[in-house]
Amino acid sequence: MACLVFDIETSALGLEHFDEAQQEYLFRDASRLPDPDEQARRRAEIAQQFSLWPLTAQVVCIAMVNADSGKGQVLYQSDDFEEEEDGTAGVEFAPQVDEAELLTAFWEVARRYDQVVTFNGRGFDVPFLYLRSALLNVPISRKDWLGYRYQTEPHCDLAEQFTFYNVSGRDGAARKFNLDFYCKAFGIPSPKAQGVTGMDVPSLLAEGRHREIAEYCLRDVVATVELHRIWRERLMGIK
Repeated sequence: MACLVFDIETSALGLEHFDEAQQEYLFRDASRLPDPDEQARRRAEIAQQFSLWPLTAQVVCIAMVNADSGKGQVLYQSDDFEEEEDGTAGVEFAPQVDEAELLTAFWEVARRYDQVVTFNGRGFDVPFLYLRSALLNVPISRKDWLGYRYQTEPHCDLAEQFTFYNVSGRDGAARKFNLDFYCKAFGIPSPKAQGVTGMDVPSLLAEGRHREIAEYCLRDVVATVELHRIWRERLMGIK
């Protein structure tokens, strides 16, 4: 069964994308605070969350790797449209003109795969991709990735698998950790080892460092491929 492992990177849209009523709605919690300094702090906190919401952010990168062959592709928004291939990883870096082109290219690849693997894809990546595609009127080739939660086909979300579907809640034995923590625990090279995290994506984008975003996203996927291998060999089938 062909298996595609993928991850996305997102970045907040500027306030100019929202009218006065939308901005009032977004920052309503901050406006209710009596102290101006507290208001400013709360506004900054809310603005930081924009990257997490598909109505206030865009997809700037999607990295994909075939779990069996190790070959893949990284689609990313960039001003430089020269395609490159990473010879060591067998991965093509494919810059895209804009988000719509990026999403269109992704769904064209996704339709060829029977199964997808993500880390926290059910809670973030997949709904984000669905809503952004709908907003931009990009056809979605796979609409079955948010189906029955307790199946691993066609979508295996490793964040669900390593918490056994949140069996013990926030603080129990199977509490959820981030990908970096799981990687270090299982001896997998951390995707954050080179000093870049998802929090850095907006600043890297603003500085035009698109390839660095792409390389970071790919490291997340490579780590997820290895974590998926460990899950299959040691935990698959436990319910």
